[in-house]
Amino acid sequence: MNAGVSLEHNFSMLLLKLFVVLACFHECLSDPQVHHKGYMLTGRATGDFVPKITPTASPQPFLPLLAPSPLSTFTNSTSPKLSGLCMLNFTAAQSLISITSIDCWAAFAPLLANVICCPQLHATLVILVGQLSKETGVLALNRTLAKPCLSDIEQVLAGQGAGDGLNQVCSIHSSNLTEASCPVKDVDEFENMVNSSELLASCEKIDPVKECCDQVCQGAISDAATRLALKASDPLSMDGPHVLPQHTTRINDCKTVVLRWLASKLDPYHAKEVLRGLTNCNVNKVCPLVFPNMKHVANSCGNGISDQTACCDAMNSYVSHLQKQTLITNLQALDCATSLGLKLQKYNITKDVYSLCHISLKDFSLQVGSQESGCLLPSLPSDATLDKFSGISFICDLNDNIPAQWPSLSLLPASSCNKTIRIPALPAATNAQSGLNTEYILVYLLVAYSTAIMMLL
Repeated sequence: MNAGVSLEHNFSMLLLKLFVVLACFHECLSDPQVHHKGYMLTGRATGDFVPKITPTASPQPFLPLLAPSPLSTFTNSTSPKLSGLCMLNFTAAQSLISITSIDCWAAFAPLLANVICCPQLHATLVILVGQLSKETGVLALNRTLAKPCLSDIEQVLAGQGAGDGLNQVCSIHSSNLTEASCPVKDVDEFENMVNSSELLASCEKIDPVKECCDQVCQGAISDAATRLALKASDPLSMDGPHVLPQHTTRINDCKTVVLRWLASKLDPYHAKEVLRGLTNCNVNKVCPLVFPNMKHVANSCGNGISDQTACCDAMNSYVSHLQKQTLITNLQALDCATSLGLKLQKYNITKDVYSLCHISLKDFSLQVGSQESGCLLPSLPSDATLDKFSGISFICDLNDNIPAQWPSLSLLPASSCNKTIRIPALPAATNAQSGLNTEYILVYLLVAYSTAIMMLL
């Protein structure tokens, strides 16, 4: 990197930090009655259409103030109150627990839930039970111990900074630690029924990009899970397109058992990489956004566009609410653009309003920075990081100005393995955008006066 670009990078980062610091001070000095509302960095001007498309849930603030004390650091932890009944070895998995607590850090847990926090939490549960099976010979906890163990996991994570109520955020239940409806949980029985050497060879090392398309490991897991599920099912009822719902549920529960067996054969960090890679294939297939009522967009843009300004005002107002929901990956943004486009077409909006109103993929994700840039998370698995002075950070792409594609009525949403637009797995700088010309932006959660003062000096 040459000196000019380096200076631009440092200056841009300084401006971003300074902006956040000033916002923090503004909040700290504001009326105590409104202080608890937090602070959101940016959001598009919503115009006159805001009351008509209020989302179903209030958006979470992006940079809320959390500091209980001006001098508290980011590394404070509390001693968890454990049940004393759970056999899971939290000490041996301390590194994994630490990663999970940072990925699910209190303020960011709801915003990172879909892409980072919940996939990491699910992987942690699988690994903890899988590692325990090396001592017990069983790939599940019994129902009596599952509930206190889940409570202990939440306590341990919360003691290291993770948000409260992760079971609600990530839809975790005590059954996630048991065999649920899978009829096999004994390790010896598992290995007698499954081609374990082939399973391990297919999954001990995966390419997180190729696996989502080739599905080598996923196919091996499905085959193994189906074999396990057959123990409690009629083989004929498990074949063909008319598989009963209870059989699908049983196969899915057996997939969890298979993943635990894999986790028992790998070291925790390696197992985490494999599990996150597998989960990410599913994460990138689905748009997590909730689309509010769009009738006002139809009124302004449907049946031909007589007033382009009114149409784009309506679109920008609508998109501004999507921007307040959650952080998404670049591949999810592509799926969200397709989903929204198809919904708009059902309202008789036939013209490409994305091109007309300059809607890009990053407009579908949470907005950060003083330049109102959409943050697209990498499509490959990533984790948040913790610095005891700066706080929580994660890779956030502010530079890819890829136009949103208007879908064709004759085509279904494209598979992520057959995209016509090249979406980088990791953020890449672009010279097409003025302002920030950096490879990525680290978004900081600043929660201490002392840190803010030091940055201003």
